[in-house]
Amino acid sequence: MKVFRDQMNRTIRLGAIPRRIVSLVPSQTELLFDLGLGDRVVGITKFCIHPDEWFKSKNRVGGTKNVNVEKVLALQPDLIIGNKEENDKSNIEELEKIAPVWMSDIVTLEDSIDMIHKLGELLGIENQSNNVVQDLRTEFSKLEDIIKEKRDSTNQKTVSYFIWRNPVLVAGKQTFIDEMLHKCGFVNYTDIARYPEFESTTNSPDYIFLSSEPFPFKEKERLEFQKKYPSSIIQIVDGEMFSWYGSRLLKAPEYFIKLLMELEH
Repeated sequence: MKVFRDQMNRTIRLGAIPRRIVSLVPSQTELLFDLGLGDRVVGITKFCIHPDEWFKSKNRVGGTKNVNVEKVLALQPDLIIGNKEENDKSNIEELEKIAPVWMSDIVTLEDSIDMIHKLGELLGIENQSNNVVQDLRTEFSKLEDIIKEKRDSTNQKTVSYFIWRNPVLVAGKQTFIDEMLHKCGFVNYTDIARYPEFESTTNSPDYIFLSSEPFPFKEKERLEFQKKYPSSIIQIVDGEMFSWYGSRLLKAPEYFIKLLMELEH
């Protein structure tokens, strides 16, 4: 029996390397695919849209907040992988009666890297997880070099990152989105933690980012925001790049660099 600790400092005991895994988090599902887990993943959520071949072929066990416990039970998993923020606590407590549940808790890039390392160890794929981490550090170092150059000549710009339309919610401090904004060289206009409602003031942020998820902001909303906040530059952004903390992060620095170049013109 091997003993592991998840990112919530919970004890996970496994008698063997897991062979029937249920993933309850979209970004972590994609990571498991990129780590080469293949048939070892037997269940995902209806929001696990990447990769498309898994979305079409894997058993779906409900949403991230309302996992169907009976469907999970029928899959006879030997490991369930979740996340503190994305999954419902009571749901997780029910699922723990079925199989060991490993939980991530991610706010920073280093948390994500730690998650990848820990899953590599847990799943017996350390080499694959180490390769992903190495590539992640390489890509983000490229972004960091560009941000350092920009900081030498320009002041940091403020950003409000909108995630929902009604009520109007933004990503605040102590969120992974805030971490990604910081990596891009921005200052989060919102000082409140988590996901508060946006409060208008006489001043406006330099930029307003309208995310493609969870609310799918489109050009219609962008024009509405532009009328309401004429002094801000309004930009629709790819929410997956700012909020998915698995292997999609490998693509994020290149996206951020292109976004920064676009905002400069």
